[in-house]
Amino acid sequence: MHPPTLPADEDQRFQALQSLGLLDTPPEERFDVVTRLARRLLDAPVALVSLVADDRQWFKSADGLNTREMARDLSFCGHALHGTDILYVPDATQDPRFADNPLVTGDPWIRFYAGCPLVTAAGHVLGTLCVIDHQPRELDARQMDDLRDLASLVTRDIRTMELALDDELTGLSNRRGFLAMGEQALHVCRRNSMDASLLYLDLDDFKSINDQYGHATGDAMLRRFAVGLEETIRHSDPRARLGGDEFAVLLTGAGPSDANDVLARLHARLSDVGPTDNASPAFAWSAGIAHYDPQRHATIHELLQEADREMYSSKGRLRSLD
Repeated sequence: MHPPTLPADEDQRFQALQSLGLLDTPPEERFDVVTRLARRLLDAPVALVSLVADDRQWFKSADGLNTREMARDLSFCGHALHGTDILYVPDATQDPRFADNPLVTGDPWIRFYAGCPLVTAAGHVLGTLCVIDHQPRELDARQMDDLRDLASLVTRDIRTMELALDDELTGLSNRRGFLAMGEQALHVCRRNSMDASLLYLDLDDFKSINDQYGHATGDAMLRRFAVGLEETIRHSDPRARLGGDEFAVLLTGAGPSDANDVLARLHARLSDVGPTDNASPAFAWSAGIAHYDPQRHATIHELLQEADREMYSSKGRLRSLD
């Protein structure tokens, strides 16, 4: 058996998947109707909308299969992440990648597989719309086109969701996207007993900058601040512009000392973010840190609220020194 290898964009791909907030959610008719059509049009006993997560593939829709997830190392869909066209396996027993796979030698006895990648606007493959049969078989050209057309319906929904989760000004996630992505990231941390820390960042006296220099200058500074975050934070760590002049970063696998180190690097990197010309203002920013405790933070909302309080306490301390 050949377990699927990680694609080159794995960190960005998984972050994009987390941001959608689809993992571990109830079935939805908009996805179920596609798998029903796929079974009927392709005369297949199983059709799945499969999303490949960190260590598993999870089925947003599963028509003809009783389980909702399988190990990523065993998955056929994990192999499909490396391309943008259909992964086609007419007879898995004759394919060296899958011949001794437990999903082939045992239940659900996969013989035939065809999976069309679900690709984000940025080119990241999140999973597949796939059909499975328990007998070897082939698809003709029309059936292959049918599978591509049905996958495009799922892709369209995914890309519509992406647009609703992005901040148009900075290109970061917006609050809704961050909450969805952060909830999934905390789920992974909780399951694997990992540390996590949340940074809440706020630009000081930003309203006065807009008032004095104009919104075009303020927008330019927000974009430069976002670039500083992107260049400092790992691709796998969710970050967002929550609104106005407030930003957040969730550092996975980061305890208190790790979070302080990241904050120091941010200060060093973002100290350069300021005047765009002689007439533009310099600005300062405040930060609050909240460290994830599964006993106190049942959701990302609670962790975010604590970091927000810490940020305002920090800002208050600075003002008392003025």
